[in-house]
Amino acid sequence: MPKAKHKSSVTSFRGRSRPAPSLRAEKSAARREAILFAALDEFSVRGFAAARLDDVARRAGVAKGTIYLHFRDKEALFQEIVRSLMGPFVGTLEGVFRADVPLRTIADEVVDLFVREVFETQRKSIIRLIITEGPRFPKLAEFYYREVLSRIFVGMRVLARRALERGEISDDALIRFPQLIAAPGLVAIIWSGLFDGFEPLDVREMLKAHINILFAKGKIA
Repeated sequence: MPKAKHKSSVTSFRGRSRPAPSLRAEKSAARREAILFAALDEFSVRGFAAARLDDVARRAGVAKGTIYLHFRDKEALFQEIVRSLMGPFVGTLEGVFRADVPLRTIADEVVDLFVREVFETQRKSIIRLIITEGPRFPKLAEFYYREVLSRIFVGMRVLARRALERGEISDDALIRFPQLIAAPGLVAIIWSGLFDGFEPLDVREMLKAHINILFAKGKIA
């Protein structure tokens, strides 16, 4: 089953504890999660446009009609993948951003979180999909921006302003361009899909090198 296939990477789409459900509700939740994992697999292999709900149902081991009991259409299915899988990660980042520690310390922690919780899990497939399918399906890109990127950038700008006030950084570059922190992660995901077979990338070390450059003397700190 798809659920077992991805258990080591992502324990649950929701990522939070709940009261013990009834057996019926538990089975319904399991089918729903299987559909989400199967859909992510199908979208990743075929792309959003070419993926068919018949194939999602077959991969999930459910009838096609079962999908419509949980999701209105393919777009709603994709949105729930983003919301359920990326939401807990963004929530974790927001908690890290609230820590009253130097920006450099937070940046180092974000690197480890990205590698462990995104690059080494199925979340990487979602970002690849946004990169490849976003230009053709702007509503998907807009949804991802609203649910994920905008929340992350708000937190990063708050951190950068605080760091500037404390003298941890010397200019407002990270306030104006929070993408500077995230950009190498996108490069790593693109590289892994295209060139890893020719030149494997040590993602954690590359991201750490990027942080070192950002905070080197004469740069932003």
